[in-house]
Amino acid sequence: MEDKMKVLFVTQELEPYTSLSKIGEIARGLPEAAQEQGMEIRILMPRYGTINERRHRLHEVVRLSGMNIIVDDDDYPLIIKVASLPGTRMQVYFLDNEDFFKRKFVFEDDNGQLFEDNQDRMVFFCKGVMETVKKFGWPPDIIHCQGWMTSLVPVYLKTAYRNEPLFEQSKVVYSAYQQEVDQTFTDAFLQKASINNLSPEDLSAYRKGEKVHLHQGAIRFSDGVILDEHLAKELSGELGENEEKPTLTHDAEAPDFLSACIDFYNQLRAEGVEK
Repeated sequence: MEDKMKVLFVTQELEPYTSLSKIGEIARGLPEAAQEQGMEIRILMPRYGTINERRHRLHEVVRLSGMNIIVDDDDYPLIIKVASLPGTRMQVYFLDNEDFFKRKFVFEDDNGQLFEDNQDRMVFFCKGVMETVKKFGWPPDIIHCQGWMTSLVPVYLKTAYRNEPLFEQSKVVYSAYQQEVDQTFTDAFLQKASINNLSPEDLSAYRKGEKVHLHQGAIRFSDGVILDEHLAKELSGELGENEEKPTLTHDAEAPDFLSACIDFYNQLRAEGVEK
């Protein structure tokens, strides 16, 4: 009998904890649909200060906490918390740090201005994801990244962690959504995002001209891409070198969207087994 497929969902939003965009809704429905198909699921997301820990019954996982994550040469403690996703048999793991996630806003301040340290928060989260999964000791077959906050996970998986036995069979899927946040990222981003023996040059796929282009980099290092129909048209001229990459173009409102994603996972896993 074939082992259960293990799917790790890494998302910047998840209902009912956050609901800023369509991402939260999709990230809520897709893991449940995958579990109903017999897949083993784990979910990771940031623990924003807007999340009420008491109401949602978050508690610290001491055995997973205690790591330090380096961002721009500074050490930041990583705290892992967990809660049961209401109405399901799944757990959600929250990556927390007071410097990055204590504030009572998600990506913008009370004046609607994007936080200047969003790039640091993203680097912390993506590095923390990789180290947390290592601590799980749980080898995912599929890592599905949703939203710009997750877009460094593909490059870390394919470069700095490529020789890590835990990720030997892992395929990474990136869901791209409309976003503007990377327009605020500075020239220091590639240096901040470097990890282990990586250099800024290893992350050059995340640059387009003089600007940071998160979609471009994440898609370059992913095994499969899921694109909204409208965004697919917008990016078609920008991502030509990735045209042969397995891509699911969708209408998220379509009734068969979740099942199409699960079929996409099976396709990628089968291709990996054949190789």
